[in-house]
Amino acid sequence: MLGLLVRLLPFWVREPLLIVVGSVFGVRIMYLAVHDHDKVAAGIGTVFLVFTAIRVAGVVRAVRARRNRGSAPALASVPVQGPVPAGAAPHPGPVVQANAAPERAVAEKGVPARAVPEAAPQQAAPEKEPNWWLQALAAVAVFAAIGVALWLVPDRLTSADSTPKAASCASGETEAPPKAYRENPRAVTGDELCEALNRPDLAQLLGTPGEIADTASGSNGTAPLTDEKVALPEAKVTFDTYSVNLSATYNHLTTAQYVKLMKFGDEQDVRTLTVLGRPAVLSSDHTMKIEISLGGGVTGGTGGPVEQGPLARTLTVALDREDRGGHYDITVWSESGALPDDSRLSAIAEKVIPAIPERPARQDAGN
Repeated sequence: MLGLLVRLLPFWVREPLLIVVGSVFGVRIMYLAVHDHDKVAAGIGTVFLVFTAIRVAGVVRAVRARRNRGSAPALASVPVQGPVPAGAAPHPGPVVQANAAPERAVAEKGVPARAVPEAAPQQAAPEKEPNWWLQALAAVAVFAAIGVALWLVPDRLTSADSTPKAASCASGETEAPPKAYRENPRAVTGDELCEALNRPDLAQLLGTPGEIADTASGSNGTAPLTDEKVALPEAKVTFDTYSVNLSATYNHLTTAQYVKLMKFGDEQDVRTLTVLGRPAVLSSDHTMKIEISLGGGVTGGTGGPVEQGPLARTLTVALDREDRGGHYDITVWSESGALPDDSRLSAIAEKVIPAIPERPARQDAGN
């Protein structure tokens, strides 16, 4: 269909159009071929350039032919004869240009009449042809603009597509939260924690500005050994350097009691402090590393033993200033084992915790 439309165009529109398109695509493909060292692309670019050269040669021949036709003499000559004696055969007289001014012969006595040149027959005025040059220039201008757009737009799209985008929070939960969330009006969801944690400046707070979040997710779980009666929503955001986990535990354990329990655990480098006017504690513990093999054996995939993973640093902050129970945990770790400074965890808490929705506790009917 496109080829038919191109053939229907006038010569002085069609040929410049094909020259512009062929040259733009040919030069572009050759540039990519040289940049990517692609021989196939170089061959395609050569075909486009040869095609364009043939079209240019055809246009040059057509221009020369039009110039030759325009320079042909447009004047005609008309022969004029003098008086012919009786019985003598007429002979050709002098040639006078047809556009000479006519003269009236005055016959005088004894003097032969002068030869009067005959007026050339009037020729019809040539029909006004369309201005093919103007049409050709307009076609070249239009399709040159299209060629420039075709040249620049792929680079813009490539640069735009190659720019990585930060991950957005996408919860894997398709069902309603467990019953513990409905029974505790203060409990937030994993999606809400993820929205609070996945901040644009989180990488800068971690000390790795310029990094972009690879993944961001939230989940609605419950605390272990509580018969699913304690809500424990979590959110996780990962970067190339660090991974950050935010959780909220809605139990009756105060921060002071939690510090006492740490003495019986494996937490290291325990340090108490105050964040946002609330009691808080910093501690370190190793993560767990689990390897799962997806081999195609008879028994299917097998899991390896649980191993000790890299060290993680956790900042625990009470849910409220009165420390009436429950806490937020902000945990940071990396595959290399490196950890950010404790001040960065405090800075994250000061930005993230105020963004978490706070809901008042349900008041008992008897109060």
